[in-house]
Amino acid sequence: MAEIAAQAVTDKQIAELTANGCTAEDWSCVRIAPPFDAERFRNVHFSGTITVCSQTNGVSLFGGLTKKTGLYNSSLHNCTIGKDVYINNVENYIANFDIRDRVVIDHVALLAVDGPASFGNGTEARVISEVGGREIPIFDRLSSHVAYILALYRHRPGVIEKLKAMIAQYVASVTSKTGFIGTGTTIRNCKTIRNVKIGPAAMLEGVSLLENGSINSSVEDPCTVGTNVIARNFIFCSGSTVTDGTILSRCFIGQGTHLAKHYSAENSVYFANCGGYHGEACSVFAGPYTVTHHKSTLLIAGLYSFLNAGSGSNQSNHMYKLGPVHQGVVERGSKTTSDSYMLWPARVGPYTLVMGRHYGNSDTSDLPFSYLIEHEDESVCIPGVNLRSVGTVRDARKWPLRDRRKDPDRLDYIIFNLLTPYTVQKMCNGAALLEELKQTSGPTSQHFYFHGVKIKKTSLEKGIRFYRMGARRYLGNVLVKHLRENHFSNIAQLQKSLSVVDENGCGPWLDLAGLLTTEQNIHTLLDELETGKLTSLEMVAERIADFYEHFEQYQWTWVMYALEKYLGKTVDQFMPADIIQIIREWIEAVEWLDKLRLSDARKEFGDTSRIGFGVDGGPEQRDADFFAIRGCPETNDFIVALEQRLEAKKNTAAELIEKLQSL
Repeated sequence: MAEIAAQAVTDKQIAELTANGCTAEDWSCVRIAPPFDAERFRNVHFSGTITVCSQTNGVSLFGGLTKKTGLYNSSLHNCTIGKDVYINNVENYIANFDIRDRVVIDHVALLAVDGPASFGNGTEARVISEVGGREIPIFDRLSSHVAYILALYRHRPGVIEKLKAMIAQYVASVTSKTGFIGTGTTIRNCKTIRNVKIGPAAMLEGVSLLENGSINSSVEDPCTVGTNVIARNFIFCSGSTVTDGTILSRCFIGQGTHLAKHYSAENSVYFANCGGYHGEACSVFAGPYTVTHHKSTLLIAGLYSFLNAGSGSNQSNHMYKLGPVHQGVVERGSKTTSDSYMLWPARVGPYTLVMGRHYGNSDTSDLPFSYLIEHEDESVCIPGVNLRSVGTVRDARKWPLRDRRKDPDRLDYIIFNLLTPYTVQKMCNGAALLEELKQTSGPTSQHFYFHGVKIKKTSLEKGIRFYRMGARRYLGNVLVKHLRENHFSNIAQLQKSLSVVDENGCGPWLDLAGLLTTEQNIHTLLDELETGKLTSLEMVAERIADFYEHFEQYQWTWVMYALEKYLGKTVDQFMPADIIQIIREWIEAVEWLDKLRLSDARKEFGDTSRIGFGVDGGPEQRDADFFAIRGCPETNDFIVALEQRLEAKKNTAAELIEKLQSL
């Protein structure tokens, strides 16, 4: 049955409302939809234009209490109230809000808009450089990829100008004198909320102060804002949780991001599935899965992605000369250990473990999967060694499983793969770099210095092998997967199945804050922005989505060009023997790396790991206690799965080699 429109209150209804303690500056501006029930309006003061939809049902509150929907002990000014709304005990007033159906507002101090307000849209977050120059104007649909371009492509002023103009147009479209509270939202025991719009199904409880922001909750993925949160000039995306005394200023909080336990941040942007607890951030660009769990951890003036920051991790961007002008880049998948420190400027390559204190302004961007450790006040780099770490593999597999986003409308596009053209091109660069260091330094050199780090000769030689084996593994992974998915029964069909349908992909690759794609794609996007071919944020988002959708196609192109270079012939000249060679080198690399990883995993079950177990007994009780809690290598899920995958790959290699030999 259709909702009956709100109607002007009659003299009889006014009398009933007045008897219940209700007042109005002008009753002719108050409209209430039937059926009218005066008992659902008590001690309410109306001012401005008020429209109230029908109130016929009850609402369940925490603890099993049920209350009639309606308006109680509140002052309302210029508000539209949806169906079956419960508003009770508003200490000050609610002003200039469109409140949709089934909203609960219980015990708040102030909920008002003093417009026109843009609800956090257009606020500039001063990221990466604390003194400015890389500001990102945040808005409701900001992605990590658009933010990356805005922050890091300032050398393309035409691009920045066009993007900012599009964002300004969006900001103007959402600027309003009226706030919004979406269907099914609960606002309970909160204090002051000013110039904030709130999406559907949000839960706000115990909040202290929200000012100039958007809570873009959705029915599929509600937002939660909890006790003692103070946030000014902000945007919270769907599925985000901000609670437990968190303090934010000029921040964007991405989908599925959780901030809690007295975390504080200013001038920072967080994208999908980040986590901030206890620590502090200033001018941070936190790409997807940037996580800091501990007290005394400061992230400052840096670009991060898939970072796990250990307790007490800190950086410095200030040399007490021209101010805090320095910045750092920690590429995807890196970790910082407890009490680690880095002096900016510095750049850390992908999947690097940083341990100790580093003052040398190092750049290891072409030395991925490394350890960067402090030894005798020097930064020592151990290249490639993280490829053997079982923790690196575990991280890569857990990230997609820990994607908290439930909203089907996802803003960030994320490539989770550990080995990709982006990381493997760096491994190839790293191997070439190490070879050059070895050749130019002479056979007697035991140590090498490169971009602020020291590399021991033994580490250099092992690093070359790690990178080569890692590259072989990756190229084989992609090739074997392709061969299994494509039919061929003769050499012509084999060569056709290996052909490339798109030349895009053969050049360098970039990490656009979670999205891996070709440098050519990014430059084309920037050119189209600069020339005006892309005229809206929607068009930009569609183009970025297209990069994501074609990742595997671009990856195949890159792999085939790499194999052509390696074999010294074009794909139409590949013979079964060539493919067999690649498969044999692939399975050799797989076995070599997986055995190292299995050995690394089994260390967690050695005697050292058993220290502290069986505290009241001898060795037998220690071992029994350890097995009861930790189990053994033979039953560990991760180790068993790794062994099974290794065996499956060996079988796959044997099957493909047999098939190719028969052609």
